[in-house]
Amino acid sequence: MGRKARWSWTSALIGAASATAVTALVSAKPKDPTFHLISIGLTSFKLNLPVLDAELLLTVHVTNPNIVPVHYSSTTMSIFYAGSLLGSAQVKAASQPPRSCQLLHLPARLDGLELAHHVGKFFADVAKREMVLDATVDVEGTAKVLWWDHRFKVHVDSHVTVDPVFLDVIDQENRSQLELFVV
Repeated sequence: MGRKARWSWTSALIGAASATAVTALVSAKPKDPTFHLISIGLTSFKLNLPVLDAELLLTVHVTNPNIVPVHYSSTTMSIFYAGSLLGSAQVKAASQPPRSCQLLHLPARLDGLELAHHVGKFFADVAKREMVLDATVDVEGTAKVLWWDHRFKVHVDSHVTVDPVFLDVIDQENRSQLELFVV
């Protein structure tokens, strides 16, 4: 009927290498990291007459879904209440392995004077035990792919509802946007 097909190791290896290369390219497409606020801990109050400033420790769960490790520089997260800058949290420079999760512990300071400008809203939030905070941060760093370092920037916007009495995280929505610089 026909000619018998002959097995070729060369063709099989080329096919396997092609399939591996396509799989590597598809999985190498950069993905946005994810961020989730796990807890808020009150560390101290600082008397800043005529008000008190609060120092907190924010525990944030960060996931790097990419197949390459990332190294990022230190930055500052801005925390907003009722549209006004309430405080900030420090993000230290670090690195994260590929396809991994880490807990970041961010020291934060909230300005009591700024909160005093919204004292009516704050007491209403305490009474209903729900306080809405917004946060924004830009994280810049590098991701090493083969021999080249590629710069990136991740912009994160967070909308968090907390219990102002017990500092429990009630709800949150986090959006991150990754921007790669191929230069």
